[in-house]
Amino acid sequence: MLIPGPESLGDAIDVFLQPLMDELKELWETGVETFDASTKHNFMLYATLLWTINDFPAYANLSGWSTKGKLACPCCNKETSSIRLENGKKQYYMGHRLFLPLNHKWRNDKESFDGTKERRLPPEILSGEDILDQVADLDSLPLTKDPKKKIKISHESRSDNWNKKSIFFDLPYWKTLLLRHNLDVMHIEKNVCDNILGTILNVKGKTKDTIKARLDLQAMNIRKELHPIKSGDKYELPTACYTLSLEEKNKFLRFLKNLTVPDGYLSNISQCVNTKDRKISGLKSHDCHGLLQYLLPLAIRGMLCKSICEPLIELSLFFNLLGAKCLRIDDLEQIAAQIPITLCKLENVFPPSFFDVMVHLPIHLANEAMIAGPIQYRWMYPVEKWLYFLKSLVGNSACPEGSIAEGYLATECLTLCSRYLHTMETKFNLLERNYDGGVIESDGGLTIFSQPGKELRDGKLDKLNPHELEKAHIYILKNCDEIQPFLEEFSEIPGDTSQKHSDREFISWLKEKGCRIVQM
Repeated sequence: MLIPGPESLGDAIDVFLQPLMDELKELWETGVETFDASTKHNFMLYATLLWTINDFPAYANLSGWSTKGKLACPCCNKETSSIRLENGKKQYYMGHRLFLPLNHKWRNDKESFDGTKERRLPPEILSGEDILDQVADLDSLPLTKDPKKKIKISHESRSDNWNKKSIFFDLPYWKTLLLRHNLDVMHIEKNVCDNILGTILNVKGKTKDTIKARLDLQAMNIRKELHPIKSGDKYELPTACYTLSLEEKNKFLRFLKNLTVPDGYLSNISQCVNTKDRKISGLKSHDCHGLLQYLLPLAIRGMLCKSICEPLIELSLFFNLLGAKCLRIDDLEQIAAQIPITLCKLENVFPPSFFDVMVHLPIHLANEAMIAGPIQYRWMYPVEKWLYFLKSLVGNSACPEGSIAEGYLATECLTLCSRYLHTMETKFNLLERNYDGGVIESDGGLTIFSQPGKELRDGKLDKLNPHELEKAHIYILKNCDEIQPFLEEFSEIPGDTSQKHSDREFISWLKEKGCRIVQM
């Protein structure tokens, strides 16, 4: 069992993966004799490894390509577009104009971007053979964490970011795969959402719009309206169009504070909202998933200008379409063509410090989805959920491996015993948290009144006014199975088609219809 931390294996994880490689080779070449319970016969089982599911740091350990530095993007490889700014002292990954068509007008627009024209072509997608050629000289490199035995590799002299040749290339079919390691959409969404929220709310320590970012804009001689103004020994920062005002921050945070969503949709976001300090903290990955895809476009609409809202809404739509359970090639081709434009729009307004490598990675997600299919089978949510369970078993921090092994064995034993304890409350017969009382048998009345349900908390008696009563009446009629034939019959009657008039007319018509049926 491998526990991450300061003493984790890093690139030396290949040593521990060697037994797995031996088994995968056996499953590919000779197979394993397996019993088929349906036919009562043995057969030879063959298996292959499609790809790895990992977060971005683990991507580096498994693939061998370092995800840090100026060539941090493993998909762009040597052609990663990045700049190191003088004041920020970090690498920023802009230059998304190179993914635009060659005749796009933004390629020649110097003023709106980084002050240069873009003439480069998009990076080519490397095959397994291409990668093997790049790492040919790293084949016999010893993998160890011992500084005395470890051979230091100079990325500058190599002009790439390879630290090793991945052990997965020992598999005979690995070099032929179109996708070997997945970019994790879960963590990409989390980081992109944090960048957006921290910047538009101007949260200290989270915002990308800092004094260093403004000085970098000044050094690049772009967006002069955002250049810092020196006043004595200090700088004054002009208000940026992507930052909410105090009133807008309060409105935005109240929206999230008072938000009510179905159970299990998100965690309790209101606990993450601090209206006093006007900031959001403690959001989980799934919270960022829901915010970025659904809630953020609603919250910012009408607050920020069009040049800010438009790319943010497009980015939200991109992740929404990418996360669909059923993907269509034409949709993926459309968002693959749109995402470079969206990122270029963001480059037009946000400072360079906004564009860390996680903001750059969405440019490759649609292409991966066209190869590997829906992201629900390739992201880290199920893995993180399983790791959370394993971490909960740790009782002795000094021996986490033993605690996990012992706790897992105890859980399996209890699960087995629970299958035979039918008269006791176990995990197999435990009622759901929101158990609604089960199915209620109809007493001959309308089926809509036989639906199960119960109040979640103590209710209070309230009297409906005539308008609310009419709305409730219409809702019940339109959602009652017994009334559907009458609705279809009424819809064929010519007359005023306005919704309000039609609803009232339907009630009157239904009463007359009912009276005629009773009199027959």
